[in-house]
Amino acid sequence: MSTRPAVVMTTDLTVGGMTCAACVQRVEKRLAGLDGVTATVNLATGRARVTHPPHIRPEELAATVEKAGYTAAPAAPPGDGEPGAGDGPERDRLVVTALLAVPVLVLSMTPALQFRNWQWLCFVLAAPVVVWGAWPFHARALRGLRHSASTMDTLVSLGVLASFAWSAYALFLGGAGVPGMRMPFSLLPSASDGVAYVYLEAAVAVPLFVLGGRFLEARARRGTGAALRALAGLAAKDVSVRDDDGGETLTPIERLTVGQVFVVRPGERVATDGEVVEGSSAVDLALVTGESEPVEVGPGSTVVGGAVNAGGLLFVRATAVGADTRLARITELVTEAQTGKAKAQRLADAVAGVFVPVVLTLAVTVLGFWLGAGADPQAAITASVAVLVVACPCALGLATPTALMAATGRGAQLGVLVTGPQALEGLRHIDTVVLDKTGTLTSGRMTVAQVTTLPGGLGQEAVLRLAGAVEQGSEHPLGRAVVARAGRPLPEVRDFVAEAGRGVRGRVEGRLVEVVACEGELPDVLARARQAAEAAARTPVLVRVDGTAEAVIEAGDAVRPGSYRAVDRLRRLGVEPVLATGDSEAPAGAVATHLGITEVHARCTPEGKAGLVRRLKADGRRVAVVGDGVNDAAALAGADLGIAMGGGTDVAVGAADVTLVRGDIEALADAVRLARRTLGTIRANLVWAFGYNAVTLPLAMAGLLTPMLAAAAMSVSSLLVVGNSLRLRTWQPARGPRPAR
Repeated sequence: MSTRPAVVMTTDLTVGGMTCAACVQRVEKRLAGLDGVTATVNLATGRARVTHPPHIRPEELAATVEKAGYTAAPAAPPGDGEPGAGDGPERDRLVVTALLAVPVLVLSMTPALQFRNWQWLCFVLAAPVVVWGAWPFHARALRGLRHSASTMDTLVSLGVLASFAWSAYALFLGGAGVPGMRMPFSLLPSASDGVAYVYLEAAVAVPLFVLGGRFLEARARRGTGAALRALAGLAAKDVSVRDDDGGETLTPIERLTVGQVFVVRPGERVATDGEVVEGSSAVDLALVTGESEPVEVGPGSTVVGGAVNAGGLLFVRATAVGADTRLARITELVTEAQTGKAKAQRLADAVAGVFVPVVLTLAVTVLGFWLGAGADPQAAITASVAVLVVACPCALGLATPTALMAATGRGAQLGVLVTGPQALEGLRHIDTVVLDKTGTLTSGRMTVAQVTTLPGGLGQEAVLRLAGAVEQGSEHPLGRAVVARAGRPLPEVRDFVAEAGRGVRGRVEGRLVEVVACEGELPDVLARARQAAEAAARTPVLVRVDGTAEAVIEAGDAVRPGSYRAVDRLRRLGVEPVLATGDSEAPAGAVATHLGITEVHARCTPEGKAGLVRRLKADGRRVAVVGDGVNDAAALAGADLGIAMGGGTDVAVGAADVTLVRGDIEALADAVRLARRTLGTIRANLVWAFGYNAVTLPLAMAGLLTPMLAAAAMSVSSLLVVGNSLRLRTWQPARGPRPAR
């Protein structure tokens, strides 16, 4: 008895109130507690991608998150909202906190400036900072307490309150409130001389540094998503639709339907995917596919929504709208990639889930140990507060998502889309890549490669003009290649005749022109051209004018210009290319020789390609497959990593882990190098995050860090992780010399 596959839905939520990896772990656990629900939460974006059964409504998911102590709402489309939205209140709180905290820090750290009753002024200035400036930490800590949870905010709140409470005790009961009291400043904790010291500088420095660090961190994290916002910003808001009477109507893009013709003026963006029905121009695809050079388009050409019209007026018939457009699919792929987690990040999140309770236990243990050892209560409290403040699970939570956001955004700008961190890890480790020929290494369409004319004859230009005129009436790919090479305008043809398997003929300007199979006896120069074409796996055709052989035209599927550099760069990266194609041995061998590929598999069926992948994997190789057609889908799905050409079929793209949007095989080498750089960045982030806590916590426990220095170090820790990730936004692929052929 067969069972129907379970139907699942995906909902994106915006989760508010998360400040560290412990929050991420808590939200994921709460959502996973629902039957059939799995969730991936991204600290850097504040988003949760939830997979759930249809009977669980988004409202129930949001309520579950809120029960964990956080806010939740349906996520807005990627890129919506201003990049600086929400900065105002945080900036105002930071500014007011700084104005109040700086005088306290200056007076506490400069004994020469400590006037009579200076400590009471500091107390008055510190109180608003402790209550209002640090209120976000207190509120989130209380919310967590109500839900039996502890987060980074719990540590900050306890550290601030403990420092202020000790200072209040020192002022009112410990003798520090007497007029004329002086307090020396030291970077290391020191014992008092019978009078308790005040730690108001720690009480204000902790919220000041943490607020400042999180403000800068939030701005930097928004920077990692700049590429995604740029993609979303390419979508048009309005479009000029051509009416039946030839007029134009400005219409919201949401009302545009497939089949309608819209206008694209010079300098405007193409509103949606479509086919040019009138006009010619050059369109700039740089921001959509990474294509660096403008592409010439005319009637019959396809254009992509978001491309910029760099030339003349175009009339375009819409072929896809809304979520079906290429730009929408690119944006969705980038968004999905940014919700994933690398294996190392899952370990970091698991550690962060128990990190805060462990730190709280350590702080209490340190306090008890110092007091039990007979230490001064002030030194014991100082060490305990320093332990609370210096601990930083924030860096653990940001290590992967910030790097992944920057890398996927940069990859999209370069025309490389990855489905997530698993694809990046796969790219990092591949050592063999199986390449399809047609449409991958070659252009996938016939072009004229060589024209050899008879010495003393009509000449190349005249022969092409006459041959192109006759081929205008042919639908054969070779005929279209000849017409494209001949250019326009072409003279008219009369008495046109096409003979299947033979060729075409007709009268042009009174002369009988024949473009036929290259057979029989030929003059030496044309015979040699025929032999050279056959050796190169190209198709030769003979052009006769009034019965005289005038030229041999060689046509074939041209190798993409970037294929030479791509194969060479892959080898330099330690990746061995293998050619697998359904073509016969001659064209496969010619392309392989041309590119320097030594392992060739010709006449491969789709099953044969999938079998080749299995054999290579059985030999212990890490295999990637690059393809663009339906016949590649099985091999793409069976490989360790599937890579689709962006111009390929939806089946191939759907089965792939990586898509080369700009259709340039050289982007594969860029993808491998970007993956290696990204995973290297993630590893460096995690090493720093773990190493920072491994070093600073023992120092704080030993009483070698003041709470103020601990707060500064904790804030810098997260900023370093985010800053290291931001370097990926400016990563540039190397462009080596073109290898000799």
